[in-house]
Amino acid sequence: MWGAGINGKSVDDSVFPKFDVRAIRGPRTAQVLRTFGNVVPEVFGDPALLIPELWSDEEIGVRRKTGGVVLMPNYNDIRLWPSNAIDPRGDPFDRIRTIASANLVVASSLHAIVIAEAYGVPAVLVTSSKERPFKYEDYYLGTGREMPNPADSWESGLTATPAPPLEWDSSPLLASFPAELWKRRS
Repeated sequence: MWGAGINGKSVDDSVFPKFDVRAIRGPRTAQVLRTFGNVVPEVFGDPALLIPELWSDEEIGVRRKTGGVVLMPNYNDIRLWPSNAIDPRGDPFDRIRTIASANLVVASSLHAIVIAEAYGVPAVLVTSSKERPFKYEDYYLGTGREMPNPADSWESGLTATPAPPLEWDSSPLLASFPAELWKRRS
């Protein structure tokens, strides 16, 4: 397991097997996995935070601070958001380009928040109608911060104060990658 995190919808009745854990999203996931006897190192971070290190802006087509405000709900929240909100289920590189080019991201999609912060785009978390706070708290704690108070709607998110900027060192997550599991193709 490298960089994954528990969603939190059914933690109380879940059973997790033993994993080879290298890194995970955050300490809340670590706590749950440890209760099932897993050895979990203190290496936290969502791999989506590495996107700007793996691809250049030119490769993805990012044009920083040109995209205005981007609204991106969790896919369970789409019906509650306006028609100009971005559906998170589209082409991944298109979504990354849109988020990374924004001036502000307002989202209940965890990965919209993660990608925005990876690119230094101010991000406002909005409470999801379906998702429990577990995965959001896990992400923020895994990056060394408390979870900000989420906006209660996308509308109030437009005027809310974004989370503090991300100050996170990617080197432990990169160093923990299980590279030995992949063989180079000749």
